[in-house]
Parts: sequence; structure tokens; C-alpha cells
Amino acid sequence: MTITIVAGARPNFVKIASIIEAIENKKAQGISINYRLVHTGQHYDKNLSGSFFQELNIPHPNVNLNVKSGSQAEQTAAIMIGFEKELQQNPCDLVMVVGDVTSTMACAIVAKKAHIKVAHVEAGIRSGDLTMPEEINRIVTDSLTDYFFTTSTYANANLKRLGVSESNIFYVGNVMIDTLLKHENQLKKPSLWNNLKLSEKNYLVMTLHRPNNVDEEQQLKQLITQMVSHSKGLPIIFPVHPRTQKLLHRLSLNFENLHVVAPLGYLEFNYLVKHALGVITDSGGITEETTVLNVPCITLRDTTERPETCDLGTNILVGNDIEKIKSAFKTLFAGTWKQGTVPKLWDGHTAERIVNHLTTIFK
Repeated sequence: MTITIVAGARPNFVKIASIIEAIENKKAQGISINYRLVHTGQHYDKNLSGSFFQELNIPHPNVNLNVKSGSQAEQTAAIMIGFEKELQQNPCDLVMVVGDVTSTMACAIVAKKAHIKVAHVEAGIRSGDLTMPEEINRIVTDSLTDYFFTTSTYANANLKRLGVSESNIFYVGNVMIDTLLKHENQLKKPSLWNNLKLSEKNYLVMTLHRPNNVDEEQQLKQLITQMVSHSKGLPIIFPVHPRTQKLLHRLSLNFENLHVVAPLGYLEFNYLVKHALGVITDSGGITEETTVLNVPCITLRDTTERPETCDLGTNILVGNDIEKIKSAFKTLFAGTWKQGTVPKLWDGHTAERIVNHLTTIFK
């Protein structure tokens, strides 16, 4: 069996690391399974992609399509053109896509038109918010998928409602958590820790990248001002996504406790998350990591495709509601944040289950 694994953006690299390791372990046992790693180049900043290969021991990609930046349509088209040529030159039995980025959707479309089976890791998650590009990517990808690997019972239920046969749904857990648990003891203190004189549980981490939060100047300014005003002067570490950096240049923000820093590598960023008093984010993946690390998480969204992080974990949704934001910070500083639990099968063995299923399917 030959699998083409697609990765294009930062979250993808975290997810494929454990899958590749599980495949290598199967090969070492004499199982006939091979893979080819395709990097679409959707993220090309070193700290958004390149450093992850070294930190997470991911082999160098067999090919990089180098699509780089552009509009949604431009990126999708460039990925599809490049990936079509890749599959023509390097046929495979299965294309595996992960997550919900543009590369996920684009490569699933190309694979199906080439009559190649598609496996989707992290299938079935839904926010119900069609203003999110990722939600459209999820819907399109799952409409073409043959084998659905899911993270939660919520995802299973979503797929069943769509009429997906239970025989094609594989509830396996969360590959992002495989990677987190494997590397938790290797997380490393970033240089800014000493430079800013940080101490454990005495600072906040913030990430923002959703278009509805960062694409409009006044909205972004208001959000950041709200966070600072409720932070009680604690340092707020804000690794800035390239999308957000462009706007920040135009905003006259001057808050003593707001520290805007360059994107961090996986090990450094998660060190900050693990030791923070709390995390403020609009990222879905970070809400999963904070749930496992038992760190309070305030999510600046009205919906989530990962409801288990709210129902079971440490995450709460506040959107842009000033009263909800105020209440969340009050609970955080009172030390009365809810105690979360780790969802079922988020145990570090998800990739093993995925590869076991694939070797059975393609026996």
C-alpha cells in the first residue's frame, strides 16, 4: 500500500508527525506500507512550517508545491494544479488529508477526480459557521472522503446525520494530542521568558488569526484593548500570525504589558501555553491542547467545531461579547475556572489506530 500524505499549514504538520511515525513502525514490523509526503507550501514562513519538521522529527517532504500566499481561490487553484501533476507522476493507493485548511480540500478534490481513495483525518467536525473558510473546507472534503477518521463522538454524529455509513467511520482520537503528549517533556523555554521576566501562571498567551477578528482595524484594536483592560497588568504574550501583523503595523497600540512577538516554534509555543495562567485565542487546535494541558482557555468565537473542549475541557466561548469577556476574566483571576477532563481516546495512540485500520482496509 502506498499513501500520499498531504500537509500544507502549521496544524497539518503537528497532525502528520505521529502518523508518519506509526507508518514507520509498521514498516519495521514487515508490513507492506509506504508513504510519500507532499508539502503544498501553503505556509512557508519558517516558524509556521519549516521549524516543525526539525522539532517534530518529520522527514523532509518528497516534494514542496511552493504555492505560497494568495486569495482563497488563488491558493486552491495553485494547489490543485501542482497536486494533479504530483499524482500523475507518483500514483498511489490512497491520499490522506488532515484537518481543514485549503490544502485539505484542494487535494481531496484532485484525488477523487483521479479516482484515488481519500482518507480524512479529523473528519466530521463542524462549527455550523459558513463564514469560516475552514467550515467550507470541511464540508467539501467530507463530501468526497472514503475513510473518515474522527476525534470525537460529536464528529461521529455529524457524519451519521449526513448519511455516512458507520462502516466507513473510524473513531480513533486526536493525532494533535499524540504529538503533544510525545513532546510534552521536551517543551523548551523561549528566550523571551527570561527577557520579559516571566514566571509560571503569571502571564497570558494570546493568538488571533480569524478573518472576522483581525481583518478589520477597529475590530482588532477593540479586541486587544479589551484583553489588556481585563488582564490586571499581567504580561500578554502575543505571537503574531502574518495575517495579523499587517494590521498591527497600522494600529497605534501602546500597552506596556502587551508583548507582540514573532511566531514561535512548536516546542516553545506549547511551553508558554502549558505554564500560562490562561490562553486567549480564536484557534480551534489550541483549545484542544489547553484541554489536555488543563489550562483555562478563553475563545473569541461564538461557535466551535470542537464542542468537546467546552463540554469536557477547559474552553469557554465568549465571542466578542464584552460582558462574557469580563465574566471570563473574573473567573480566571478568582481561581475558580472549571476543571476539565480529557476526551476519550485522546491518549497518544491515535495514529497507531489509524494505521492499523488502513492496513486492514488495504490488506
